[in-house]
Amino acid sequence: MGCPYLRILLVNSVTAVMRRIRTAEGATAIWIRRLLDRKPPRLATVAIANKTARIVWAVMLRGEEYRRPAMV
Repeated sequence: MGCPYLRILLVNSVTAVMRRIRTAEGATAIWIRRLLDRKPPRLATVAIANKTARIVWAVMLRGEEYRRPAMV
């Protein structure tokens, strides 16, 4: 389950991003809009927060800097 406070922060931050995603540009915005075409907004929000948490955990575990993936 993890830290409830951290979970709330992640979901709230992704919710803020989702509110502005319709006007955003870039590969990540396109990916999120496609996800929203297939899934309800709340489910997509929690899924992206989960993905973000996993990325943060992996970066911290390895002691590396975040490298944004190349989106095709």
